[in-house]
Amino acid sequence: MSKKYKFHNPDGIYFITLTITDWVDLFTKPEYSNIVLNSLKFCQENKGLVLHAWCIMPSHLHLIVSRNGNKSLSEIIRDFKRFTSIEIVKNINKSNDSRKNWMIDRFKVSAEKIKRVQHFKVWQDGNHPVEFDSNELLDQRLEYTHQNPVKSFFVWEAEDYVYSSAIDYAGEKGLLDIDPIN
Repeated sequence: MSKKYKFHNPDGIYFITLTITDWVDLFTKPEYSNIVLNSLKFCQENKGLVLHAWCIMPSHLHLIVSRNGNKSLSEIIRDFKRFTSIEIVKNINKSNDSRKNWMIDRFKVSAEKIKRVQHFKVWQDGNHPVEFDSNELLDQRLEYTHQNPVKSFFVWEAEDYVYSSAIDYAGEKGLLDIDPIN
């Protein structure tokens, strides 16, 4: 992996994208999105994650984050991905989802390709962190994060998308506490 895409500055604010293996549209079901929401809340309350903006799309998650505390962002994101992977697989196995066997198979096949993964690989490796070195870049990524559901034709207005912090930036309260940037 390139040195360019790492959390170099422990006090920086970063844009990251976490993607489901094989771009599986996992987050079309609220129960899987809720696992992500609850885990993000836990990381905020217990691991020092500072959430500035977020958006859950069907196959990926955009976050603008920093940290407050001793844990590094890479440690926080690693723990988040590990926990959510386990919970997502548990929930898929208990579900009546018509794609259940297909999804589990995708995650098993992906795990078999990597020695360090034992059973299932829910998240792709990496998160492509981009540190903000200008307000222009920050504004561009914030706009991109919140406009993603609009450009995908899920909603007409960004603040109408439930699984996003766009509502917070429009002056209302969203599903997660955030520390707004602007």
